[in-house]
Amino acid sequence: MSLSLQGIGVSKGIAIGNVYIIHHEPVEINEYCVQSPHLPDEIERFENAISLAREQLLHIRKRVPKNSTIDIAAFIDAHLLMLEDSLLSQIPIDLIYEHQCNAEWALKMQCDSIVQSFEQIADPYLSARQNDVKHVVTRIQRILAGYQDSSLESASLSNAIIIADDLSPADTVLMQHHGILAFATESGGITSHTAILARSLGIPAIVGLQRVRSYIQADDTVIVDGSEGFILAEPDERSLCYYQRRQSQEKRYRSALSKIKASPTITRDGTSISLQANIEFPEDIKAVKRVGGKEIGLYRTEFLFMNRTQPPDEEEHLEAYRRVIQEAAPVTIRTLDLGADKQIVDNRQHHYSFITNPALSLRGIRLCLKEQNLFKAQLRAILRASALGEVRMMIPMVSDQSEIIQVYKIVEHLKNDLRQQSIKFDPSMPIGVMVEVPALAICSDLIAPHVDFLSIGTNDLIQYTLAADRNDQSVNYLYNPLHPAILRLIKMSIDGATQAGKPISMCGEMANDKRYVRLLLGLGLRTFSVNPESYLEVKKIINNTDMSHLPSLAVRMLDMTSQAERAELLEAINYES
Repeated sequence: MSLSLQGIGVSKGIAIGNVYIIHHEPVEINEYCVQSPHLPDEIERFENAISLAREQLLHIRKRVPKNSTIDIAAFIDAHLLMLEDSLLSQIPIDLIYEHQCNAEWALKMQCDSIVQSFEQIADPYLSARQNDVKHVVTRIQRILAGYQDSSLESASLSNAIIIADDLSPADTVLMQHHGILAFATESGGITSHTAILARSLGIPAIVGLQRVRSYIQADDTVIVDGSEGFILAEPDERSLCYYQRRQSQEKRYRSALSKIKASPTITRDGTSISLQANIEFPEDIKAVKRVGGKEIGLYRTEFLFMNRTQPPDEEEHLEAYRRVIQEAAPVTIRTLDLGADKQIVDNRQHHYSFITNPALSLRGIRLCLKEQNLFKAQLRAILRASALGEVRMMIPMVSDQSEIIQVYKIVEHLKNDLRQQSIKFDPSMPIGVMVEVPALAICSDLIAPHVDFLSIGTNDLIQYTLAADRNDQSVNYLYNPLHPAILRLIKMSIDGATQAGKPISMCGEMANDKRYVRLLLGLGLRTFSVNPESYLEVKKIINNTDMSHLPSLAVRMLDMTSQAERAELLEAINYES
């Protein structure tokens, strides 16, 4: 009898194969006292575990397939850097001395403290980084407990479908090395490094399949549908034939997409559309080039601030920007947008304290204007980077014109400093804002004349407008891009920018969703900035679109209160004649 389980699809595609279950033995951590004479031995045991963890990761890094993009190795490098960071390499040693406890317990205390800090971050991408800390700490704890390395090392896994509680980026790299078809995990999120890597590697993947190992056994035949986010165990002959056809269709579809890489992005009736790409890391530019992308509409810079105790300096910023500017133009660099993660570190207690409601607190430009030393190092680097190529700077979380004025004053002051030091920069570098706070969308006609460009960030715009966190399972059903309030704010923002003669793009997840591309075109959007994995699919939709009937249909959507009517109209908008 077939069994279907629903999770969250994080990497598209269909895979059919037999199950290999990974049972990561849980590490039981107990506290015990270490007498003073034995503390040096305990410290040595901990340091040896760090060293062995480093050797294991370096071994895995060497096994990254040569035809893979460099961004895969970068995820392993991120874990290696964590092992060097004093948060994991030194503070547990301090705790061993302070509490006269065993290394496992000291590491657990420090890990709990770090994870607590990440859980307070409103931004889902940054909040998901706690999984990377857990993966690194688990590796160290397993070494301290005397467990063997990853279950993937010695197994014969060609054409297998992996089911596990969770997988680290290192496991994901080994999966490609072994020719694994797909994976499904009980935990994990859409923004985890493992999910990002699965998309980069082209492995269908599902997360959030709670208790999947209780229902599916080793060697069961399963179908993984990464697009729809479900797994079908022991399919009948009819289901198997259906998904085999789907696999063939998907293969032909991807092959057809690759043929339009070099073609312009233009509708059937001749409307030229600008298609740009979003990136998280400098290495992501490789993925952009693979799909024929040349422009970066959103370069997130938060990675520079993660997994470290001190903020990056100006030279670190500049080097990260330089690597992208050499490969693309223009490059829109978004200034720091940590999600209310202003950390107050007590070095004696090794814990973090936070503001109660992080989503409505210090984040984006608010944090940067409060911590101007942090901000100025990044601004100077962006200005210097503008001398290397076509660079634009984008300010997140703006809600009022006064914030823009403050930014301009700081930028002008830094320009004068650079002139006095004879350091080159582009004096006319464009400065724009993200439209993600409803207040800015409503006042877009007032703000647009004072900036060079705007970009709509739908993730936060929807969250703040509907008071619904899409990552909170109790209210994420309210997270609806088709809500008339959202569509009106998008239309208002586009119209405000157009009236002021300023370009406006969309870099949020809504622009990546093929269901909404034509609706957004009808609302007047002419610049899309999407993730590399969605780039060609969005281009294909645009190239197959006739714009003539879209504006009237899209405007009708603004006045519809019925969800069923909106769904019906969206189907009509997406109908290909």
